[in-house]
Amino acid sequence: MNKNEIIKAEKQYVVQTYVRPEVVFTHGQGAYLYDSEGKQYLDFSSGIAVTALGHSDETWATAVSQQAATLTHVSNLFHTAPHVELAKNLVEHSFADKVFFCNSGAEANEAAIKFARKWKNEGVKGRKGEGVSHPLTSSPVHSIIAFSGGFHGRTIGALSVTYKAQYREPFAPLMPGVVFAEYNNLESAQAVIGNDTCAVIVEPVQGEGGVHPAAPEFLQGLRDLCDKHGALLIFDEVQCGLGRTGHLWAHEAYGVTPDIMTLAKPLAGGLPIGAALVTDEVAAVFQPGDHGSTFAAGPLVCTAANIVFERVSQPEFLAQVRDNAAYLKHRLETLESEQIVAVRDAGLLVGVELKGSVKPVIAAARDKGLILINAGENVLRLAPPLIITKEQIDTAVNIIEECLES
Repeated sequence: MNKNEIIKAEKQYVVQTYVRPEVVFTHGQGAYLYDSEGKQYLDFSSGIAVTALGHSDETWATAVSQQAATLTHVSNLFHTAPHVELAKNLVEHSFADKVFFCNSGAEANEAAIKFARKWKNEGVKGRKGEGVSHPLTSSPVHSIIAFSGGFHGRTIGALSVTYKAQYREPFAPLMPGVVFAEYNNLESAQAVIGNDTCAVIVEPVQGEGGVHPAAPEFLQGLRDLCDKHGALLIFDEVQCGLGRTGHLWAHEAYGVTPDIMTLAKPLAGGLPIGAALVTDEVAAVFQPGDHGSTFAAGPLVCTAANIVFERVSQPEFLAQVRDNAAYLKHRLETLESEQIVAVRDAGLLVGVELKGSVKPVIAAARDKGLILINAGENVLRLAPPLIITKEQIDTAVNIIEECLES
């Protein structure tokens, strides 16, 4: 099929949950994408912060190809080495003691919700709040605190803790017990966190919500409140984790440790995977049959993830991310455009807030060979591959400047 035939067939055969531009991508290399007509695009979206190593990384592609020719799937009823190797890598480089694998960020957050509810209600021996017990009763505790601007996925549980009414309201009633507080407002959180709270879920850096980093005192305050009331602190690092901020984990910059951390987007370099990292205390509440997934952590996807993790966890790789992130921020902050309201950043996750809609800028940039995405109506989201160079940053910022002036 040619370009027009593909676009026409997509409208006929695919449920229309996305509005796609009339471009058909055929292949990619490094930080570049190429369409069916041979046009090159500098990719500053990375498939929504997924392709951390860029497109068609040679080491990644070779490992995936070899594994695909060896063993792809056996289900979670059996052992495979890549599964265990990935879990070991994640645990030994984080606060966690155990990992639960799944297939996406939404699934990871669903798992976190289940962990939190069962932990709160099964009287696990370990950390408890002041005067808080966790008895198994006929009326289980199920309250979860989430935040304004937060995005955690589109399945029912994850959607229930996602803030935007446009996403939630068409599918009501959702999971009960969710209370929203104001992001970066500790007093707002304090007013709703109590002994009936089983978990607080928060992004250390909000991505979909407009690229808003948490204030250090906010995350530390949430940690203290969770400890006081016997609740679990869940960090959603689906978008901001795994090197995106220039730290392996976004929360490392804050010195605050969660009880559960959820991961997904970049972990397998474009293949579907999610993970919930937990402490032993939390892991202890799950028994065989409590949760599962047919496709999760198969040998193919775990082989891919091990390649990605080995690269992004290297100190020199993370130092390069921080260096290029500082350069990108500097270039954006020196743009002289009346349209720019603010530049917010956490490493190579950057939000450029404009006075008006970003849709015309995104379209104009695409015409000039630069792929950008939004984070809300008026925020440009820049999430280039973590292998981006300063020369490519210059190209991208120059195109953005041209589009803002036109």
